[in-house]
Amino acid sequence: MLTSMPRLPLNTLPTFRTVARKASLRAAAEELHLTHSAISQQIRLLEEQIGFALFERSGRRLSLNAAGAALLPAVEAALAQLDEGLRAAGATASGDEQRVRLTLLPSFAHRWLLPRIGRWRERNPCIALELETSQQLVDLQREGFHAGLRQGAGPWRGLVAERMIDSPRVALAAPDVARRVAALPVEALSREPLLGDADQWQQWFALRGLATRVNPVASFNDAGLMLQACEQGLGLALARDLLAADALRDGRLMRLSPLSLPGEGFDTFWLVYPPQWAEWPPLRALKGWLSDELAQSARELARVPSLDPSLSPAAGTATAGPTGSRSLARSATRARSRGR
Repeated sequence: MLTSMPRLPLNTLPTFRTVARKASLRAAAEELHLTHSAISQQIRLLEEQIGFALFERSGRRLSLNAAGAALLPAVEAALAQLDEGLRAAGATASGDEQRVRLTLLPSFAHRWLLPRIGRWRERNPCIALELETSQQLVDLQREGFHAGLRQGAGPWRGLVAERMIDSPRVALAAPDVARRVAALPVEALSREPLLGDADQWQQWFALRGLATRVNPVASFNDAGLMLQACEQGLGLALARDLLAADALRDGRLMRLSPLSLPGEGFDTFWLVYPPQWAEWPPLRALKGWLSDELAQSARELARVPSLDPSLSPAAGTATAGPTGSRSLARSATRARSRGR
């Protein structure tokens, strides 16, 4: 027989969240500007109301038990949604702009998103973007982000993931360098200054029928820095075509070959977000704008020529149009992902 769950004392939930994060009543009291006894009383009230313990106690330290660990994500999501609802209501009441918090890789922000922010503002003048770049995977729920732009194969637990665009790696060079190496045999290219990952370059040369070992002159943990070095003529680069889209369009970079290096599931850019924000108007506006801008980039990339148009792909390889980039924004795949 099903029994109804007791009603939660809502005023205790922020206290529960803070104690869970701090693992200490005293530290939680300092953060919330309450007394130690007031914090202890709220936790006791919550546990009495729901009928079971949430913490294991060891001296002054507390740690979540299995029940507390199961409850915490739901409490964090609910409080985040309430906080955002209050901010949105206040912005509406005062006529101020709403704000979307977005986390993304530095390379994607620098090379693709920032040059298009002006068009975002023209289309959505009352919605601000708050951008935070990070090489690390950010917990959107815990850190209070509405969405993230991620690259890879997923899955990401507890998030809706919408597939936006595929972007394989292509070989690039600054115009002067590209024209100099265009007539060189593939063996000579392997002796040019190379930027990036050695294994990826060896895979690219293998697509051209050359088994060789290479020793790049520099490697990078940020694709934006590598592309900047390539634009300055410091070497040839293997980079995702989307991140080089503006430089290819403007003539700051040239593509050396129509072949693209597949990333075995890691070529895709995704928009991910907690499910409670799926119908939030500012996030829907962001999804629509990203879809349109990515589709435009895909069209521009499809018009980019290669210096080696006569090259045929090696057996078993494939190209996806002139660049390999393929926008999926108009038929995005939505899925509830299962792991971070």
